[in-house]
Amino acid sequence: MRKRRSDGIDPVQRSRARRRALQAVYAWQMSGRPIEGVIEEFAHEQEREQADLAYFEDLLRGVAARVEELDAALQPFLDRPVEQVDPVERGVLRLAAYELLHRPDVPYRVVLNEAIETAKRFGADHGHTYVNGVLDRACQAFRPAETAAERRR
Repeated sequence: MRKRRSDGIDPVQRSRARRRALQAVYAWQMSGRPIEGVIEEFAHEQEREQADLAYFEDLLRGVAARVEELDAALQPFLDRPVEQVDPVERGVLRLAAYELLHRPDVPYRVVLNEAIETAKRFGADHGHTYVNGVLDRACQAFRPAETAAERRR
């Protein structure tokens, strides 16, 4: 039996929610459909996979509502316009940027590690190294106190 953290969060269900969120963000990016339709399409599968459905929906709505803000925040760390980043890696970066900027309850190390693992699973052969490089710099800019505290340890 899996253990939940003291705050009631199940890390496995959160990981599943992030993986499904990437698939849904990818579908949204490629189709241009309204995010609510994408959520509805993917929510049924979320329930069967025992993922954190509320977190899945928060990620999708957050990315969709703030996509321009997230892209602008990521741009200084990219080597090309965000539109030219592979769609899978772009989705991973958008999800991670949302978590870093709008979910301070999630430690930056968790965001970074989950993004890298998701990129390894769904992205191009070396896409995870690109994601890692971008997010490593973004973490320092988005969460300077948290990253500095870890470096002092």
